[in-house]
Amino acid sequence: MDKTFKIELVNDNEYAVRSEAEGQTVESVFRTDPDYLESIGLAGAEGKRVVEETARFLAEHQPVIDFPSMVDLEDIAAAYEDYPQQLRTRLGKSSQA
Repeated sequence: MDKTFKIELVNDNEYAVRSEAEGQTVESVFRTDPDYLESIGLAGAEGKRVVEETARFLAEHQPVIDFPSMVDLEDIAAAYEDYPQQLRTRLGKSSQA
């Protein structure tokens, strides 16, 4: 199941993520904290790509219809301990960072 997400920057480090699920449009705001990205070795990563891969990761673990309205990357990391490594892998970054 490959989900398509429409992503747009709405504020500094905040992205609106929209997708179709169960016949309705689902929208969440994903927040990317530059300090958190730096702490997991992704300083300088493109925010939109981080959000896209994060949304895909989350969709692999729960239905899109159940995405919270506000998503912080740190919350995903707290729920899924493999998230930082998965994100680095998806973005083509080595784990040595």
